[in-house]
Amino acid sequence: MSSTAVRGPALLHLDFPWGAAQPSLVRWIVATVVALGASIAACAAIAAAGIALFPSTAGYEHYRFEDYAKLTTIGVIVAAIGWPIVTLVTTRARRLFLWLAIIVTIVSFAPDLWILRGGQPAPAVADLAVMHVAVGVITYLALVVIAPQRPALR
Repeated sequence: MSSTAVRGPALLHLDFPWGAAQPSLVRWIVATVVALGASIAACAAIAAAGIALFPSTAGYEHYRFEDYAKLTTIGVIVAAIGWPIVTLVTTRARRLFLWLAIIVTIVSFAPDLWILRGGQPAPAVADLAVMHVAVGVITYLALVVIAPQRPALR
């Protein structure tokens, strides 16, 4: 077995508390609702700012509330489900969840690059990328601050 395979769990601090360090259910629900509301509000503000800065993007299809609200809701719900899962495998969940949030945010730029390549307006696509970052930051902070991982009882 390679040394990387042996060190992997230690590097990620995988100590498997298996539920002994989970956030409280009520706080997790509150954090999810806050993350969702704040993320949708941030996306609305970013879309409005995009139109103000680049008037040619007015009417851009991805600036429609139903478009970004639907995708934001899916992203926040997936992240919210991920937070208690991460707390199942490590007592240092914030660090691992931060790295996962960064990776997922970077991967979320792929559709933006695809539509940019397809001829969508660059300023509007840049705003979409800013929305991805905003949703990632807001969701991460809401989950780890409002619904923190509890100390594991060992």
